[in-house]
Amino acid sequence: MFERTDEVKVLRDPVHGYIRVELKVIWDCINSAWFQRLRRIRQLGGANMVYHCAEHTRFSHSLGVYEVVRRMVSEVPDIVAALSERDKVVVMAAGLLHDLGHGPYSHAFESVTNTAHEEYSCRIIEEDTDVTRILNDAAPGMAKEVADVIRHTGRNPLLSQIVSSQLDADRMDYLLRDAYFTGTKYGEFDMERILRTLRIENGRQLVVKQSGVYAVENYIMSRYHMYWQVYYHPTARSFECVLHALFRRLKELYADDPSKLIGIFHPLVKNGPIGLDEYFRLDESSCGYAFDELARHEDPIVRDLAERIRDRRLFEYADSTPEKIAQVEKKLAEAGLPAEYYLGRDSVEQNPYVPYTGSQDSRIWIRMKDGSISELSDASTIVYSLTHGPVNDDNKIFFPREINAAD
Repeated sequence: MFERTDEVKVLRDPVHGYIRVELKVIWDCINSAWFQRLRRIRQLGGANMVYHCAEHTRFSHSLGVYEVVRRMVSEVPDIVAALSERDKVVVMAAGLLHDLGHGPYSHAFESVTNTAHEEYSCRIIEEDTDVTRILNDAAPGMAKEVADVIRHTGRNPLLSQIVSSQLDADRMDYLLRDAYFTGTKYGEFDMERILRTLRIENGRQLVVKQSGVYAVENYIMSRYHMYWQVYYHPTARSFECVLHALFRRLKELYADDPSKLIGIFHPLVKNGPIGLDEYFRLDESSCGYAFDELARHEDPIVRDLAERIRDRRLFEYADSTPEKIAQVEKKLAEAGLPAEYYLGRDSVEQNPYVPYTGSQDSRIWIRMKDGSISELSDASTIVYSLTHGPVNDDNKIFFPREINAAD
């Protein structure tokens, strides 16, 4: 039996109304230093360079994912019946802690560290941190169980499906939350209907009743629009391009003389693993201070790129064509700007639902009225059209706008 809080704790939330906490282990995790660090990491990284109200954090998103999971394990009858009390607590903790390992500027930093944030999340949960102790004090071995859910290696695959699959608590919260804070109404969908029509097949597989297909179609289209209008916005990608160029330059300089760099960035530019104590210090507050210091660095490239990040003087962008690349390269050479730092290239593609790759978790399953189970694209004409149509892609180059590459 897991210890309850002395009263139900409620946190006001613009997406879910109230977030309810009644388990001490969850409340203690929320109040841990590692979870509080997520207050200092924005949810959308460079997208707040486009959407000025997108100041929400991984902290608020993680609480939202926990709340969606809590509702699933307490309000969806099939899930309530399928899970033990320990499973319910483990999956709620996994929902709360799944993003614990995010670095500053969201996914942009994964390219700097060359490590997925999930790996850091599992390390933080398992490597004797305050979170590790809280989980294992609540139930021996619980820290590993929570990490296994995040790694998709747990004994019960249903737990990982609830937190991270094609129709999961993580996506449901971030779509609604990101739509709210960016003001992009087309990112909204009917989560209540999806929760109402969720079922369990064979005790281990999440499915949706056929009557919920329209709500799932709405959810799929919300993902499609949010990716192209928010997550893949060229200005957000420009921010990431400048960030990555700066760290490429820092790594080059570090190889020559480590003493010339700001200390907070040493773990990011040296070769070798990053310790958790070092990683803990990497948040957007410390990085913002470091960028301001680097804006006075003796190296002109570091100084310029740091100023661009600090002052939102980002790169211009254009469709990538051989002619445009040649034009930009010529103008960069004339301006004395090395293309390795001042010409970025980025290609993105997005299909909101790709059912025939990966594991079972890469698919959404529909329970038809006759009791049979169909994959979503077989049950929905709209989703079938999306999955069998051309994949939408966007190839851009990024360069300083002051070189007047459009002339």
